[in-house]
Amino acid sequence: MTRSTTARRDRTTNPTGTQEASLRGGAIPKTPSLTPDQSFDALYAFCAPALVRQTYLLTGRRELAREAVERAFQLAWQRWPEVARDRDPGGWVRATAYEYALSPWHGFRPRYRTPEPPPADPSARALLHALLRLPPSYRRTLVLYDGVGLDLPETAAETEASTPAAASRLTRAREAVAAQVPELADPDALHRRLTELAATERLRADAPNSVRTCGERRNVFWTRAAIAFTVAIIGATGLTLRTAPTHYEAPIAPAQAVRGVPPAPALGPLSRTELSLRAKLRAEAENGPERLVPSPG
Repeated sequence: MTRSTTARRDRTTNPTGTQEASLRGGAIPKTPSLTPDQSFDALYAFCAPALVRQTYLLTGRRELAREAVERAFQLAWQRWPEVARDRDPGGWVRATAYEYALSPWHGFRPRYRTPEPPPADPSARALLHALLRLPPSYRRTLVLYDGVGLDLPETAAETEASTPAAASRLTRAREAVAAQVPELADPDALHRRLTELAATERLRADAPNSVRTCGERRNVFWTRAAIAFTVAIIGATGLTLRTAPTHYEAPIAPAQAVRGVPPAPALGPLSRTELSLRAKLRAEAENGPERLVPSPG
């Protein structure tokens, strides 16, 4: 399975000799006099077309492949000083696009629940079906090694796996594809068919200025949303501090029935003295000093 880097680079060229149909893409020119916009556009022009084709091999969906590449370049533009100083800016964008494309959350989106029309060619349809039946980690390893043309250590580094683990994934992925498409048991034939499958589909990337503009708008939107969320949190905190009690108030105990108190006694008949007093009070005038000043004796 070990091959020289030169041999791997030679295999990444298109059989027709054109760069457009290659899965690898061209080399990024090193021109220090370029502005950030120009350097980003150069990276996009060289990497985006091939990267859309690679992502299509991972997902089998044309629109998702284009969306993943655009999102990866938008994120790269937001972090452009960091990406521009990276040893391999194209690899940084490729890894970001692969992670986005292989995210399992796309299955919950309504637009990606229905399958897309398969390729018209039966052999291309069989190869794409075999690729999509592989686990995502195996599929990614196979596309990077046999499609893009990376060597084994580079493939292991980009898939965040050890070199033996990447080699095992590659071997199992080749065996699974060969079991369904026997004529692709040869790695050279598999590489050629992967390139042809991606080249026959109408996969186009958006203009670089549109990607930069969309990324800037998305960045402004999320910045404003973060500011609004922060203001809402500060307002809610201030309202809580203003309305919250400043001291502890014990809760009022629930009402309970009082037990053990004897019932109030019923009034009995009045005595002669009480009857005489009642008659005297009723006979007296309702107004006058005699009602206010006690009588002597």
